[in-house]
Amino acid sequence: MERYCALHPRSPSAMRRPQLSRRRSTFVVLLGHSLENGIVGIGNTVENALRAFDLQYLRAFEPQSNGVEIVRRRS
Repeated sequence: MERYCALHPRSPSAMRRPQLSRRRSTFVVLLGHSLENGIVGIGNTVENALRAFDLQYLRAFEPQSNGVEIVRRRS
């Protein structure tokens, strides 16, 4: 995680420092209290999970075309 954050210092992963865990052969990056209510990145490597997290984070705070920002949560 440290290497990825050093290479991508302005990424959501580097700026927010989400939790990183491993479940068998899968890496999970989580910002929030649960998978259901947080922003999550999942991958087969730490780098892939962090990259997936960054994409989900940016999508969650993506401004809408009408200028209104909507925060999306998984249900």
